Amino acid sequence: MDRNLALELVRVTEAAALASARFFGKGDATAADTAAVGAMELAIRGVKITGRIVIGEERKTSASRLCAGDTVGTGEEPEVDVALDPLECIDSVADGQANAISAIALGPRGAFRNFTAPRMDKIAVGRQAADAIDLEASVFDNLVAIAQAKRVYVEDLTVAILDRERHRGLIEEVRRAGARIELLRNGDLAASIAAALPGTGVDALMGIGDTTQGIIAAAALACIGGGFRGRLVPAKGVDRENLPEEYRAVYTQHDLVGGDNVMFAATGVSHSDVLDGVRFRPGGAITHSVVFRGKSGTVRFLKTEHFFDKTPDYS
Repeated sequence: MDRNLALELVRVTEAAALASARFFGKGDATAADTAAVGAMELAIRGVKITGRIVIGEERKTSASRLCAGDTVGTGEEPEVDVALDPLECIDSVADGQANAISAIALGPRGAFRNFTAPRMDKIAVGRQAADAIDLEASVFDNLVAIAQAKRVYVEDLTVAILDRERHRGLIEEVRRAGARIELLRNGDLAASIAAALPGTGVDALMGIGDTTQGIIAAAALACIGGGFRGRLVPAKGVDRENLPEEYRAVYTQHDLVGGDNVMFAATGVSHSDVLDGVRFRPGGAITHSVVFRGKSGTVRFLKTEHFFDKTPDYS
C-alpha cells in the first residue's frame, strides 16, 4: 500500500472528529455518533481503495452505514480490509468527558480477525514490555515483568483501567502490587494507544472492554511494535468447560492482525493521554492526530488547522 495512503486516512478521522466534537458536552450521544458516522462515510469515499469493512458500526437497520460487509473507497486498487470506529466513547462526548477518539485501520485482505463475542480481557503495553505480558499470569507477575522490561520499579508504573464494577478485584490487585492507577470512565482504545507510546504517563492497560476496540488497538500496536494480549469473555452463566476453543485461546496482536502492511490513524475528539481533542477557534478548528505505518514502524503526530470558509475536498 502506498505510504501516502496513511496520510489520507487522517483526513477521514479528522472529518469524523470535527463533526462529532460539535456535540461535546451537549448531552446527545446519538447526535454525536450520527455526525461522526456521516462525516467519516463522506470522507472515506474519496480514499483510493476498494475497502471492505470487517469491523465497523453495528447494523441496526437497512439504513445503517459503515457496517461490517460494506464497501468503501473509490473502487480502485489496492483491495483492503478496514477496521474503523468513527467515534469511540460517544457517551464521553455527550457528557463532556475525556478519551473520545475517531480511529481507522487498513490492512491487506484477511488482515483483521473478528469475533461475535462482545467483550475481551486485555493487556496492552509498549515495545519495551511487548514480550513480557501474559494473560495466564497473575496481575502481580505481569506488573513485575513490565517493570523489569522497562527498568523501573512497580511503584513507578501507571495502569489504565476502566472504572467498572467488574474490575473491583483487578483494581485491588494492582493497588496491592504497588502500581499507580488511572481510572477511566470510558476509552480503553485511547488508553491502549497511550500505553504503547513513550511520554504519555500510561505504562499498561488492563481489564475487560469491547472486543472491536481491542482488535483496533491490536492493529495500532502491531504497527509500532507494542504488545497486546486478549482473551474473549463468555456471557454470564456459560459453562466454561464447554466453551469453544476461540474462548480458551489468548491472542497476541499478531494473531488478531496479520502482516506488517497495516496502517492506523486516529484523531482526538476530546482530550486523552495520547491526543488533544478538537479545539474550535474563530473561523476554524485545530485537530490533533496520530498515524502509524506498520511497514516502516513510523509514528507521526499531526496538528492540523482547519478553516471553515474553505470547503473540504474529499474527491
